[in-house]
Amino acid sequence: MAVIRIETPIAAPIEVCFDLARDIDFHTRSLADTGERAVAGRMSGLIELGESVTWEARHLGVRQRLTSAITAYERPRFFRDEMTAGAFRSFAHDHRFEWRDGRTVMTDVVAFRSPAGPIGWLFDRLFLAGYLRRLLAGRAAAIKREAEATVRPAA
Repeated sequence: MAVIRIETPIAAPIEVCFDLARDIDFHTRSLADTGERAVAGRMSGLIELGESVTWEARHLGVRQRLTSAITAYERPRFFRDEMTAGAFRSFAHDHRFEWRDGRTVMTDVVAFRSPAGPIGWLFDRLFLAGYLRRLLAGRAAAIKREAEATVRPAA
């Protein structure tokens, strides 16, 4: 199983960051380059414990669908989404939020495994981990920009 960890400091309240991370509409806007959109399940607003969403997007040149469910939830510190259907053998994304030194530290931890045994293992490490790291880092940067923009005083 491959694991990716990204830590992002954000100068915004923890609740703002937590809600942006689970906002279906913001998710769609932040990944517009992939054409990602919700096509089933929770399709708008803030996803909650026990709810699921099916995403359709173009990744690596292939149109794909992935359904994930929120399987753990402790507002505003943690939630987990886990794939219930899709191209991966397994995929779990932990979203952690901690208030530290006057800012929110958002930590994304993604553990995934492709199908196809040893070939999938090699693909994960040589290619897919880098692709997913860039995708997650871009999404974290979008959350940071949006969260910090919401707390800036008006000029």
